[in-house]
Order: sequence, then C-alpha cells, then structure tokens
Amino acid sequence: MSTRAEALAARIELGAKFLADYAERLSEAEWNTALRPDGRTVGVIVHHVASMYPIEVQLAQQVASGAPVEDVTWRVVADMNAVHARENARCSKHETIHLLEYNSRRAAEAVRVFTDSQLDTAAAVSLNANAPLTAQFVLEDHAVRHSWHHLTKIRAALNKVRPMPRRTALAGVL
Repeated sequence: MSTRAEALAARIELGAKFLADYAERLSEAEWNTALRPDGRTVGVIVHHVASMYPIEVQLAQQVASGAPVEDVTWRVVADMNAVHARENARCSKHETIHLLEYNSRRAAEAVRVFTDSQLDTAAAVSLNANAPLTAQFVLEDHAVRHSWHHLTKIRAALNKVRPMPRRTALAGVL
C-alpha cells in the first residue's frame, strides 16, 4: 500500500468525521438554515458533500489512468448542485450523516488502492482550464478538501465557531 494513498484516505475520513460530528450537534433549525450564496440549507450541503465522494474519486481514478476529464465545467457543477438541492431538500440529519460516513469510508477504501505512480499520473482536467493535473491533486482538491471547505463555511454562516481539533490531533494525517 502506498504511504501517500493511505495519508490521503485518512484525510478524507478525518474531514468527514469532523463534518459529521459537527452536523450531529446541530439543532433542527440550524440543520434547515439556508446559506448564501445559493440558498441551500446546511442539511443539503452536508448531503451534497456525502453524495460527491463517489464522483470525486471516479474523476481521480480517471486521471490516474491517464484519461483526461472532459466536459466538467463550473456550469455543469452548478447545475448538478441545483438538481441535488431540489431532490434532497428534505434530507434527514440521521440519514445524511449515515450517507456521509458510508460514502467517505468507501472513498477512503478506493483511495487506499492508488499506487504512487497512479497518484503522480497527470491528465487534462476541464474543470481547471484543461491544466494537466495529477490524480493526487484531484483527490486533494476535491475528495479531501470538500468536507473541510463546507464545514468552515457552515460554521461561519451559523456563527457557531466550535473548537476545531488541535493540531496534535491532525499530526498523523497532515
């Protein structure tokens, strides 16, 4: 097993755990709070993170095989997010957290099988102006970062800054 792949997988799991732990403590009103700029609720955003893991890992696997990612643009992402928000507007906290835990665990399992050579393979990624990006970058920029990104935005929007874990808690995965 690649040490780098293991570290990436652990970061996915840790980010999902922090998001799940935070979401678990939210009140019903907080869960249903609409956030700017697009009006998605906190619950829909957590569900979005959970739902995106399979796609994010699939894109990294595609790059790892040397195949370019084509026709994925920010417009496509925005449209996909809008459809997801409509279809999951009433997602329950319990089911969403379960989905987050399940999909992040499966994503981490899929990442653990990447070899260093696959992580180093680069291909054009349309979402990033067709820049030749490595599979590792795609993982870090999407599957790894996604939960951290939305957790920070949710915390700021709810103005409930609960303590983030100390750096020592992150030592093994950073």
